[in-house]
Amino acid sequence: MIEPTLSALGAKLVVASSHDENYPPENVIDGNSKTFWMTTGMFPQEFIICFSNSTSLNAVTVESYNVKNMKLEINTSETAKNFEPVIEKEFSPTQGHLQSNVISLNGTNATHLRFIIQSGYDHFVSVHKISVQT
Repeated sequence: MIEPTLSALGAKLVVASSHDENYPPENVIDGNSKTFWMTTGMFPQEFIICFSNSTSLNAVTVESYNVKNMKLEINTSETAKNFEPVIEKEFSPTQGHLQSNVISLNGTNATHLRFIIQSGYDHFVSVHKISVQT
């Protein structure tokens, strides 16, 4: 089964704590692991993905590089406020290839997903792709 990209599902990246025109935050939802969003070198860093409607999510997959600790939070309101923590996870370091971490959500409903990168294995980290299983 081919998973649709988040942008094809109508999701939008609505907030990002940093922006580089060569590595824009929207790259995390384009479905392409070769494009990415790069942070500015300070922590924490965060981005928020908004769905057009409340969406039942079974899992979220994060493809990244040099991320050490990440928190995932959700909300079900129309605005990106009042998030509830879901998980805080330490990612294993990788050398020369992407980290791929699946976060189980067991059918949790959400309108917004907030990803908070609390630390990295280097000053700069990148997030290449966020995908969901609905």
